[in-house]
Amino acid sequence: MPIARPEPQNARVIAHVDMDCFYVQVEQRKNPDLRGLPTAVVQYNSWKGGGLIAVGYEARKFGVKRSMRGDEAKRICPNIQLIQVPVARGKADLNLYRNAGSEVVSILATKGRCERASIDEVYLDLTDAAEMMLSETPPEVLEEIDEEEGNEREENVREWLRRSDADHQDKLLACGAIIVAQLRMKALYETKFTCSAGIAHNKMLAKLASAMHKPAQQTVVPSSSVKDLLASLPVKKMKQLGGKLGSSLQTDLGVNNVGDLLQFSQEKLQEHYGVNTGTWLWNISRGISGDAVVDRLLPKSHGCGKTFPGPQALKTIASVENWVNQLCDELSERIQSDLDQNRRIAHTLTLHARAFKENDMEPQRKFPSKSCPLRYGTTKIQEDAVKLFDSGLRDFLGSQHVGWGITSLSIAASKISDLPQGTCSILKFLQGKIPSSTSLSDAGEFHKESLPLSSTDDVQSKGCTVMDEEVKHKELASEAASNDIDTIFQAKPLKRIGSSVGKTKDVRKSSILKFFQSSNSSFHTMNKACERSSLDQASSSSFPECEEHSDLEQIDEQVGFSEDRIDSDGHHNQTRNGYTWGINMENIDPSVLDELPMEIQREIREWFHPPKRANTSRKGSSIVHYFSPVKKG
Repeated sequence: MPIARPEPQNARVIAHVDMDCFYVQVEQRKNPDLRGLPTAVVQYNSWKGGGLIAVGYEARKFGVKRSMRGDEAKRICPNIQLIQVPVARGKADLNLYRNAGSEVVSILATKGRCERASIDEVYLDLTDAAEMMLSETPPEVLEEIDEEEGNEREENVREWLRRSDADHQDKLLACGAIIVAQLRMKALYETKFTCSAGIAHNKMLAKLASAMHKPAQQTVVPSSSVKDLLASLPVKKMKQLGGKLGSSLQTDLGVNNVGDLLQFSQEKLQEHYGVNTGTWLWNISRGISGDAVVDRLLPKSHGCGKTFPGPQALKTIASVENWVNQLCDELSERIQSDLDQNRRIAHTLTLHARAFKENDMEPQRKFPSKSCPLRYGTTKIQEDAVKLFDSGLRDFLGSQHVGWGITSLSIAASKISDLPQGTCSILKFLQGKIPSSTSLSDAGEFHKESLPLSSTDDVQSKGCTVMDEEVKHKELASEAASNDIDTIFQAKPLKRIGSSVGKTKDVRKSSILKFFQSSNSSFHTMNKACERSSLDQASSSSFPECEEHSDLEQIDEQVGFSEDRIDSDGHHNQTRNGYTWGINMENIDPSVLDELPMEIQREIREWFHPPKRANTSRKGSSIVHYFSPVKKG
């Protein structure tokens, strides 16, 4: 649903930069012999020559279009060069084009706020750069700008800047046009890719303008030209009007061009489409849009999908699971790469599908999308995605026992956030001193797979400090089954407690704590500012917050663990000298215990099932025995 946002009072300079036939350009850079030849990129599916997903301008002159198949394109243009898109895991692999697009984005982002909208297009907010250029280089002293061809455009800009009636907004747009031209030239020089651009006061108009003159050109839309531009623009060409809303405008109100909306009052549009949509329609008919350019160079989500048209539809659970596993394999690789390169972590896994039922009595029922918390690791993602599909299929079929088919599958990772500064894996504590009895035969591989589930599950600071449980995301409460040991244990803040009554044992003989016995460990503890007070005072106080930390050896000597107990809140505590390390039992996933060494498994299972207390009450005893006798004065 479109959202009506008012434009800011101050003038903005927004540019939309779109690569020209980008997939074809990438293939032509890869094989320069293709330059100047009619070229198209086709899907890996060879049926009827494959579907065209990108068509070069040389081929377009012959009437070749993206909606065609390869065989039809060859009939229209016999000399066309059909390049098959790279294939991986039985589907198109777009990494070649994603990486090439990142090259261009890194150049365009140098002059202002940059929002990457897709593989081959970005929005730029050049307001600050244009203001600076206008103040430092007045229009009358402008001598030259770089361009791909000729000086006609340069003269037009210079003329426009020197107009006697030019206002501040138009001068800003002209400066923005010069900046964009320089960026496009730099991109051409460094990457060999051409691009087109639109420059206006908002994102909506900039996107419309970028498609008006292609390839390798740019278009400026000053405020005085907005009305003429929209008067003849078909409603279906406007973003968010290509579907049902645009069709409704045509059938219900007789609106064919965006400019036709000017005849309706805001109240009339709100009456038909609601307050929000009605206001938005009233705004766009006047070229008003307050959408801001979001500073984002990286995608908001990762997704991969596959279609199965006609006879290729998947009709068995086994065939669906096969493709789900392949899609999850690709998704896992991409989110792991995002984590490694950009220190970003995804939190939600979503499965989408399109399906049909044989002899369908409810043709309008759609296959429901399903989501769950995302667990890192290919196997875990595959397991969760299969469960999501099973759940969606049950909802889709309902009580009917009929045949079904899947025509489209996609898996997505979303709700991506930056990893907090200073986070690290618990394996940094282990330092190679893993006992021979452990099942971690390949510590290096284990480290590769390890990953905190969320920014709040990490151990962080200069070295690592235990984070407070209060900052946990509720949606990640069930995600304790990650591949890293630190996702099994959710540490609580260190606190002082009084002496307890439980029976002590030497946990160093067989305990997970023996992993924390390295003098070179990166684990840090409280410094001298956290000096202990007496045990009498400790029962009602807690550690003060400290910024500096010492080494693990000091923990071993000062805050050793030798008392084992589970408190009434379900937290396991190891205590000595009045200090405790607490573990929230609710955040331990029993399903991952089998991955740990046997002696640690036994210890943790004891936490889940503590030994019962002996019944010391005498037969025939009454409740009176639970109370101390009253002292007689």
